[in-house]
Parts: sequence; C-alpha cells; structure tokens
Amino acid sequence: MPHDPEKGIQAQRQYYTDTAAQYDEMHAHEAGDDYGNLRFICALLGMLNARTVLDVGAGTGRGIRHLLDAMPNLVVRGIEPVPALIEQAVRKNRIPEGVIVHGLGEALPFRDASFDVVCSFGILHHVPRPNAVVLEMLRVARLGVIISDSNRFGQGRRLTRLLKLFLYKTGLWEAVNYMKTGGKGYLVSPGDGVAYSYSVYDSLEHVAEWADRIILIPGEISKAGSWFHPLLTAGTVLVCALKERSDPSSESVGCGRETGIRQ
Repeated sequence: MPHDPEKGIQAQRQYYTDTAAQYDEMHAHEAGDDYGNLRFICALLGMLNARTVLDVGAGTGRGIRHLLDAMPNLVVRGIEPVPALIEQAVRKNRIPEGVIVHGLGEALPFRDASFDVVCSFGILHHVPRPNAVVLEMLRVARLGVIISDSNRFGQGRRLTRLLKLFLYKTGLWEAVNYMKTGGKGYLVSPGDGVAYSYSVYDSLEHVAEWADRIILIPGEISKAGSWFHPLLTAGTVLVCALKERSDPSSESVGCGRETGIRQ
C-alpha cells in the first residue's frame, strides 16, 4: 500500500491541472490505440443494444466525443475529479456542459445499475485503490463493464515479466514495489504524472464475480506465441465484462436525460 495515498492523489490532480491545456497534445501518440479500442467498443455497444454509457475518469472527453460522433443516439455521461480537464472537454472537444460531472470514481454518484455500460480508459493505474473504482463501476453497470488499462506482467523483458508474476503470486510484489518506489507506492514521470503499478488482472477476480462472460483483448498487435497470452505478452489489455440481460425489454434506470445522481 502507498505510504501516503492522499499525497499521491493531490500530486496527480495538480499534474492534470497544470497540464490540462496541453493534455490532448501530450497524449496524441496514444490516439491510434484508443480509437482502435473505441471502434471495437462501439461495435460491442451495438451488439448489446446499449443506450447509456458512463465514462469514469473522462478527462478532456476524447472518448466521449468519439462515442457521441459514432453513435448519436447513445446517451453518454462522464465523471472526472479534475475541474480543469472538464473545462477543456467543453472548450476543446465540444462536450456539452453537464455531460461530464465532477466526482470520484471511488464514490460514483449514481444509483445501482444506472447505466447499460460503464467504461474506463487508462485511469486505473493513476489511482492508489483501483479496485475501489472497479467495484463502483460494477455497481452502477447493468450490461457491461469495459476497462482498458495497463498490465505490468506484459511489460519489460521476458525474465522480468516472469519475475513480476512470481512475486505477485507469492505475495511479495507489494513489498518489492514499496521498496522500488521509496515507500511512496507510485512513480512520477513528466508524460504520465503519478502512476501506480497496476495490471487489469489485479481486478479480474472482482470482474469475474459480476460478469457472465469476459473478453480479453491485447492492446498491442502481437502473435499469441504462449498459453500466457495476453497475460505475459501485452502491456495493455482491454477487458470486456458482460452480464446476461435479465429482461431484454427493460430500460436503464435513471439514464435518459436524468443522470441518476444521488441527492
């Protein structure tokens, strides 16, 4: 666990506040992978006949803008803890005011099963308690949860990947990471701000308890080459968790023009 989680949270929010105006340009190199995933996600939303989507950690609204343009009849909402990024979403990405609300992924202000599908794109490795966010996403989702994020076990040389998996399975990874980060629990870089060691597989147990089926898609184009694909072969993984529709004719709760925000 991080020695001082609040310090990391404040540092990350300050980083995003300071870089909000340049955020899209700083992360332009990620657009290819992001939009590739978004094209697949749009197809999945169509297959599910999803009508409402929540983007957790919406940032400057790039994902929301893509969904709104690709699926005009979709009701898309976002939640974001940094006001400066919300301002950029409205100003630069033409996100209507009120579509992205200020709030925390660890305490989503929505009722249970409020949205057909809940998404997060590359935000879980920026929070000290990612599974707290994942549990909230599962709570407010009705049909699907989509997570695109890092996978520590698919990063580095092959021996390094195997070593990280061994340390994780033996319960030693947390201690090693604590020492590696000097007790902070996170590292800081100019291009990514505060980042924690995270793998989508850290959250897979919670996701599996909720979902009826799970689809794992490697973030990079690579050959399988191993039974451990994409666990040991992909540095990012797209997780699509799907729940069987209990009533095909049922509507989402509180997600038309109303957001289902708790009063």
